[in-house]
Amino acid sequence: MDLQWLKPLLGRPAPFTTVYLDSTAANTAGGTDSLDRWRALRRDLEQQGAPISVMEDIGELVAQPTGVQGAHGRVIIADSEGVVVDRILGAPPAQSQATLGPVPVLLPAAQAADESTRFLLVEVDRQGADLSWSDWSGLKVTEPEAIEGDHDVLHKVREGGASQRRMETRAEDSWERNAQSIATELDRQVSERSPELVLLTGDIRAVGLVRDAVGHHVRERLVVVPGGSRADGVNEEAFRANLEDSLRLHRARRKEHILEQYRIGHGRGEGAVTALADVVDVLRRGQVQELLFAADALQPGSVLRDARLWIDKDPLEIAVTREELESMGAGGDAGLVPADVALVRAAVAQDAGLTFADDGAVELMDGVGAVLRWSDDSTPSTSVPSQSADTTRLRSVG
Repeated sequence: MDLQWLKPLLGRPAPFTTVYLDSTAANTAGGTDSLDRWRALRRDLEQQGAPISVMEDIGELVAQPTGVQGAHGRVIIADSEGVVVDRILGAPPAQSQATLGPVPVLLPAAQAADESTRFLLVEVDRQGADLSWSDWSGLKVTEPEAIEGDHDVLHKVREGGASQRRMETRAEDSWERNAQSIATELDRQVSERSPELVLLTGDIRAVGLVRDAVGHHVRERLVVVPGGSRADGVNEEAFRANLEDSLRLHRARRKEHILEQYRIGHGRGEGAVTALADVVDVLRRGQVQELLFAADALQPGSVLRDARLWIDKDPLEIAVTREELESMGAGGDAGLVPADVALVRAAVAQDAGLTFADDGAVELMDGVGAVLRWSDDSTPSTSVPSQSADTTRLRSVG
């Protein structure tokens, strides 16, 4: 999962106010809406000393409808000057919560975002296409942008003879040229905005022509979804089910690809590490391609939930002990924070992704692991127990 949406938080002035809110509308008498939930959280933040101006900014955002139907959540993160991140979450938190601290609390937002996919929906016919972009949550889409082809001989005639053949040829030529215009625009927009997935639907003939005409950058993320149409009269319920199936399959493949990389690296004893201290080591050196957490890593009684790590101002200044942090030349602004907060912060800083592994999918000591960009002789190895992966030592952290 891409964590780039959290990167604007790096280097911002503390303290950070992190709000996880159930934004589901109250549909029953006496139900609680977002503003009521926020007011309760605000009282807690006032007691913690959160800046009044920041809480006013957050309150104004909460008062604005999200435009999403059904159960969903929202994460709002502010620094000392104002709101930096405001994002819809596909699932509401089990309990709305707010915290004030020296660093933002990122893992719950990342965990909710793991069930989302940013996509471009392309509905085509032989004349043109409608393009609709999802937001980062994958729950909302923009109003369609129409692309119209320049060629309008769209239908074959049935008179027979040479006239029919000429018209059929002209119609085929028009379809292909219109498909090429659509493909050119898709190539441009996908290159600029990089969605995870391009979902293509509509007229069967037009779908095939557009699919064949797009460039590699689009084709590698393109999925054909049956049942959609540019025209009215489509079975929306059936198409929506096909769309959700495509998104679920993509997320499952995305996760399995990362987990298989980890299994291979773990099995070879290179290219992947596990155990909290070893993951800290490779994060500190900027080696991490993908950070892995066990899905239940923050459940009561888990090593990761109870562990604390030392950090300094630079997100890559991260250590198991204060002495270790100071040996790196850091420690001037040293502080002890929950391990998951420090790990995700360091992952964001080095453009790493984040994947949550279901129980039993892979072996993760302490509930955490990493797939590496590169390894050298000093990289901790999973083939033999390393000194830094001494679990007795880890359990004493914090």
